[in-house]
Amino acid sequence: MMAASVPVRVEIPAIGVDSELMRLGLQDDGTMEVPPAGFPAGWYDGAPTPGELGPAVIAGHVDWTTGPGVFYDLAQLAVGDEIRVGRADGTTPVFAVTAVQEHPKDEFPTAAVYGDIDHAGLRLITCGGDWDRSVRHYTANVVVFAELVHPG
Repeated sequence: MMAASVPVRVEIPAIGVDSELMRLGLQDDGTMEVPPAGFPAGWYDGAPTPGELGPAVIAGHVDWTTGPGVFYDLAQLAVGDEIRVGRADGTTPVFAVTAVQEHPKDEFPTAAVYGDIDHAGLRLITCGGDWDRSVRHYTANVVVFAELVHPG
């Protein structure tokens, strides 16, 4: 495990992602904030930092009114693909994808995403499923699960 250090960049070579990270907190209703536009991705500051014991969480948009978002191709990741997270302390831990799942929004796997784990994990979240015009959002979430394979 690694000591805490704020994440500042996420790179996912398999899908061409290279994004700065912004800090995300909680909204008034208790749900996680989302980045304000298609870019950048954001790190949820209520979770461990990437490399620490527990599940670090990074969220990003699949698309935006201006086109594809930072996590447009997130659902295309495969088991074993690498995710690198640059941290403020100069380290860049490397994570490997262990699962890519899609869940209806009303069946979001909260415990699996945010719950305690016995290793340094990473969760990437974006929207998925179909666009529901009546409520103006997607019907599902794509969640990528990854584990630390190399401390930075």
